[in-house]
Amino acid sequence: MRVGIIQPNYLPWRGYMDFIRQVDLFLLFDDVQYTRRDWRNRSRIKTAQGWHWLTVPVRHPARDQRIFEVEITYEVEWRSAHMAQIDAWYRKAPFYPLYRDELAELLAAEPRTLLELNHSACLWLMRLLDIRTPVRLASELGAQGRKTDRLLDLLRKVGATSYLSGPAAKDYIEVAKFHDVGIGLEYKTYDYADYPQQWGPFQPGLSVIDLLMNVGPSAKEHIASRRANEVVLGPGGWGAMPENWPAPEG
Repeated sequence: MRVGIIQPNYLPWRGYMDFIRQVDLFLLFDDVQYTRRDWRNRSRIKTAQGWHWLTVPVRHPARDQRIFEVEITYEVEWRSAHMAQIDAWYRKAPFYPLYRDELAELLAAEPRTLLELNHSACLWLMRLLDIRTPVRLASELGAQGRKTDRLLDLLRKVGATSYLSGPAAKDYIEVAKFHDVGIGLEYKTYDYADYPQQWGPFQPGLSVIDLLMNVGPSAKEHIASRRANEVVLGPGGWGAMPENWPAPEG
């Protein structure tokens, strides 16, 4: 069973949704430290002036606060501001009427935490893109350890045979530990074709709502990366071995 683990993001880009599509079980990594000025509470849409941030305001978190503990603040009416921006820049998009009210309803639910908002948005986007991967919260599993050890504890608890990781994790993942416990390792590739957009030249890295409002139900045909993932270790064994990687003993 291939398992993927990523921190919950606000209205994420299509690569995030492609990642979920490619795994048998997706874990929202909600019990790690919240990082400021990151994708946890913001996303991008396209305007006539280029991309624009949509940011969810949160109560100032403590330095070591975990993602699932972070609360949204409603002291500023950010939901109507987000919808005003979306209405302004997507009103003429071909499929704007198909998704606009559902998105407004999602935001109107007034979730207490950022996790609740991002979890609900993730499930909504999955439904629209016909992605049927089961989703669980990492915080439900009580994983122990740090970095690679924590990942492996999560993977063992759910019975994973292979782990799909984002490419940024190459900086800290200890491949030998995956070999030692017999869990495969792959790094996700993100390579996508352009699609029709409003407002000038194609802009990558936008929220997947940009894709939905511009191409509608065919969006699911635009979320598969054109390049295969980088396989480091095959499921339960060595599989495709990295160049110069030592052979297993015995």
